[in-house]
Amino acid sequence: MAFKMNHIHLKTPDPEKTAQFYVDSLDAKIVGKAGDSGFRLDLHGLTVNVTKHIESQTRDQVYGIEHIAIDTDDLDNVVANLKKSGARILEETVVGNGRRVCFFEGPQGVQLEVLEMEK
Repeated sequence: MAFKMNHIHLKTPDPEKTAQFYVDSLDAKIVGKAGDSGFRLDLHGLTVNVTKHIESQTRDQVYGIEHIAIDTDDLDNVVANLKKSGARILEETVVGNGRRVCFFEGPQGVQLEVLEMEK
């Protein structure tokens, strides 16, 4: 199974102000929208999504670095292996563009997301 980095997601009460901080301080570029009121940044090759809490998500959400997201070409196998290993699955859902995703907890409570690769 193949993996590749997708994005890091920052959640904040003020996505515009937070995105502008990365633009002004670290020369990030705003390259698109993330959700209804968020921003997608290019931070020198690293995609950073900046949004408020997303009401349709059912798991606990925190402010700050909210999760690390990784694409996979075999989501079903990855999720099965996570469950088999006893990983704490936080949510399995479908995102706005129709891709299936699974949020799970890593060591020290770090939240991770695996997304099926876009076809």
